[in-house]
Amino acid sequence: MPITITRRRLLAGSVATLALPAFARAQGAVKPRLTAISQWSAGSDGAAITALGKKFEEKGGVWQHSPVPGFTTEMMNKLRAQIMAGDPPACSQLKGPEIAAWSKIAPTVDLDAVVAAAGYEKVVAPDLAKLHKPGGKWIALPLQIYSTNMLFLSKRAMDKAKADKIPVTWADFNDLAEKMKAGGVPYPIANGGTRPDDGQKFEAALAGISPLAYRAAIMNLEKKALEGAEIKAAFAQVRKIADWMDPNVGAQHFSTNLKRFVDGDMGMMIMGGWAQGVLRNAGFKFEDFTIAPGPCDNGKPVFLLNADAFIFWQRKEADLQAGQTLMAQLVMDPAIQTMYSQITGSIPVRTDVDLSGEGWSDGQRTTAKALKDAIAGNQAVLSMAHNMAQENGMTAAMIDVITEYVKNKTIKPEQAATRLAEAVEGAR
Repeated sequence: MPITITRRRLLAGSVATLALPAFARAQGAVKPRLTAISQWSAGSDGAAITALGKKFEEKGGVWQHSPVPGFTTEMMNKLRAQIMAGDPPACSQLKGPEIAAWSKIAPTVDLDAVVAAAGYEKVVAPDLAKLHKPGGKWIALPLQIYSTNMLFLSKRAMDKAKADKIPVTWADFNDLAEKMKAGGVPYPIANGGTRPDDGQKFEAALAGISPLAYRAAIMNLEKKALEGAEIKAAFAQVRKIADWMDPNVGAQHFSTNLKRFVDGDMGMMIMGGWAQGVLRNAGFKFEDFTIAPGPCDNGKPVFLLNADAFIFWQRKEADLQAGQTLMAQLVMDPAIQTMYSQITGSIPVRTDVDLSGEGWSDGQRTTAKALKDAIAGNQAVLSMAHNMAQENGMTAAMIDVITEYVKNKTIKPEQAATRLAEAVEGAR
């Protein structure tokens, strides 16, 4: 059953916000306990949230994490079931516009006082802060940031192409792909076969062609922009990318092909910084790959922002309320954000964390600088493929069109643009 249908049914439920610190003061010396659900169960993500749980326990808390392996939708199904049963977790993974949508389903916790005490809002990007305080109050806290359009280059594929220049524009990118193909790299573009994989390639293409068109078409859903020349150009670029990908990886996660990427069988990968964590967790070395901002035709970094966060659900139990206070404090702690990002390959949400020391990679420093430059140049936009720009239903409608286009090479870019505009209208 689509999430939106169930949500409408649940919208009839009461909506309220509980001020967390007031309840926390009333709890005295109760032992903090936290029930939490997320999709992070294995690999670097699993290692990171396990490390967060250990920090929670070191502070005297009881950590009760229930991971739901798989995609975000499966985690949401569990969250929906618990809310309908009247037993929501104390906090759960959620992000983007879904935070506002789900906050209408069940009462959430007002985090304003604890956020103010930490001075957190001063060190969070304004657009990101808005997503986590729908209605003007903080009810969720972002933990880590990724850019979904970072460019990973295989060192061995670069050697085969006899290339040492990192592409900056799409023309550079296309030239390098051709050199890799001529140099014996079977698939110049590394890919998986999942829907988010297709969506990432389209959003990287469009944002790199025109961040303004991306904002108008994908974030603001303006009809004129959806039918505009930039959308058609983005589909044309995606066709080139698709022609350089391995077509025989249907439904495979991108991580399945990381060894082929490192070995130089695949050349360039458009992926979020989490790929660094996955590569490192699989035993590959920084010497095997290079990380750079994705191509952008105006020569300035464009940052497709994806941020993982926790939303806090209202509970009456004193120990769970104390656990929510402790969890909120930990999530906003610079040391905890440092620990988490160094495990996963992300960058901290806090812009005041220094990434110059040990434990950070050049790729993470590059990503952090790209974010700073993109914000300054108004080229930081929200990821469509990872549910930051639109809610699940709208995102699914757009990715349906993109995935069909990637798989069916008889569809022309102009036809795909028309279908995308129609899909958006149908999903409104």
